Amino acid sequence: MSVRFGYTPVVPPFAGAGQVEEVVSEYMTALDAIGGERWDVADYGRPEPLCLLVATGGTEGVVLDLHGARQSLAPEEPVVLIAHPGNNSLPAALEVLARLHQDGARGRIVFLESPADRAGLDALAEAVAGVLAFRRLRETRIGVVGEPSDWLVASMPDAAAVRDVWGPELVSVPLSELEVAIDAATEEDVAAHAASLAGDASGVVEPSGDEIADVARVHVALSAIVERYALDAVTVRCFDLVLDRKTTGCFALSALTDAGVMAGCEGDVVSTVGLLWAHLLTGEVPWMANPAALDERENTIKLAHCTVPRGLVERYRLRSHFESGLGVGIQGDIPLGPVTLLRIGGTMMDALWVAEGIITATGDAENLCRTQVDIALSRGHVSDLLHAPLGNHIVLVRGHHADHLAEWWETML
Repeated sequence: MSVRFGYTPVVPPFAGAGQVEEVVSEYMTALDAIGGERWDVADYGRPEPLCLLVATGGTEGVVLDLHGARQSLAPEEPVVLIAHPGNNSLPAALEVLARLHQDGARGRIVFLESPADRAGLDALAEAVAGVLAFRRLRETRIGVVGEPSDWLVASMPDAAAVRDVWGPELVSVPLSELEVAIDAATEEDVAAHAASLAGDASGVVEPSGDEIADVARVHVALSAIVERYALDAVTVRCFDLVLDRKTTGCFALSALTDAGVMAGCEGDVVSTVGLLWAHLLTGEVPWMANPAALDERENTIKLAHCTVPRGLVERYRLRSHFESGLGVGIQGDIPLGPVTLLRIGGTMMDALWVAEGIITATGDAENLCRTQVDIALSRGHVSDLLHAPLGNHIVLVRGHHADHLAEWWETML
């Protein structure tokens, strides 16, 4: 894993000439090989993350000074300290990180057992990627189109809490603007998206050609809203489209997520932040779904929703939206295999449930949302969802990423 970052080797004020090269020259070579570049303080205004390589003991004060210099140019950036087994590097790193934590700073230590420590270098690359995700979240604009759905009584965080804890800015967009944009969508754009949706499907069950065109129109309109407000993510009070337009936003949300604009339904801000976070940390296409059933004894859970991104599935059919029987819902087959599940919650969005498991089966039950998966958990417990739920929707990504997510949660949030 190669990432670009800067690093500064830190020595104490009493260090002799050449001590940096004597102690950590081989470590610097290893850092250069994975995308690092040696920086002086004059480089601290550069946009790449900064790591401080603690060469020896006695460097605590120097690290604090360097951290302060970086913070003046990159406020709130988490600190990444690199320690090694010799010259009292690790004791110094432990002392200074404890002080930084006391001062309210975020950060972590990456310990390299040797310059050839592959696992340690991979952990460093993950830490640097985590800093990039932290920064990206603080540059993110999430459009909230309409108010959250009335039933999301535990998923309506204050905009200030979202900004203070996670970083994204919430941008309120009246639902009436989406209505206007729907009416303004050109027939050429609508036809192109409708043809893609239907042409790539393995089958079309309930939806008519007009219904497919209607959901394509919603996609064109919502894409225009995203562009107009320079949004990085969006969540929509989509059931009003069902009531007022007899159509659905499922395809629009699916297609936007595939395009890199994380899109949540029902105005669920919490889950939209979860989609963003999971995507930034893992690089995977995420899916937001309802927990439809669970078995405490077997530690299994069934998830279902109609908005699955097409990039996540092997094949898909076009069905009606489950609850209303209108519009288009996507019934996709997500490949069997390892997945990670997460749910953020709490008044300040400072609680987390994360689990890992295996998709063991897909489903087509007629009394559930259209895309359905059965998951056997190998890490985490479905009982937690019953005893201390954080809310309804769960975010799923392919692969096992719980350690990476938990590490970020503990050191970057």
